[in-house]
Amino acid sequence: MFSSIIADFKIIFERDPAARNWLEVLLCYPGLQALLLHRFSHWLYNLGLPLIPRLLSHFGRFFTGVEIHPGATIGKGVFIDHGMGVVIGETAILGDYCLIYQGVTLGGTGKEKGKRHPTLGENVVVGAGAKVLGNILIGNEVRIGAGSVVLKDVPSDCTVVGIPGRIVYRAGAKVDPLDHSNLPDSEAKVIRTLLDHEAALRDRIEKLEKQVTELQQQSLEARYIK
Repeated sequence: MFSSIIADFKIIFERDPAARNWLEVLLCYPGLQALLLHRFSHWLYNLGLPLIPRLLSHFGRFFTGVEIHPGATIGKGVFIDHGMGVVIGETAILGDYCLIYQGVTLGGTGKEKGKRHPTLGENVVVGAGAKVLGNILIGNEVRIGAGSVVLKDVPSDCTVVGIPGRIVYRAGAKVDPLDHSNLPDSEAKVIRTLLDHEAALRDRIEKLEKQVTELQQQSLEARYIK
């Protein structure tokens, strides 16, 4: 547990340029505070202690705005940036060095028992406001765009955007894990294609109208000559 806490602390300085000194990070980063409290409550939860782990989770939610069920399994070096509104369910599993932005929900989709929350691989980035729901597997090095809703498994090294989430592969391109706003907009591409097609049709119509007008003029001139 202590090695995970040290990794959680160090990763903030690597990923947040606003982190200036250790005291500021310790006192002013609710994501780190929520993780510290969760690691203790998770330890108690695994011991089978009743009530107290949930009370600690509730206490952490009240003071940090981050709700993590004590049953959730979280790897080392996880960074919850800002954290307000983050919800992580009981059977969720987060791999090492995941990056979670504010408003993210790792939740379930119903009242089923057993494993009902998502599993995230290593180095997964989940953008602000994204929802990852159900017992699904998110592979390593996956980026989930802000506001996306993911309901199906995602292979490793993919980018997911949209509602519902759609996979956009980024083969061979190294992506900055902090650059979660630089995502391909698949909807914009479709709209742009339709607009280009509409413009091409408009040009064809204008050409046809011009040809019809020329033919009409030629017909009138022929009649006048006769």
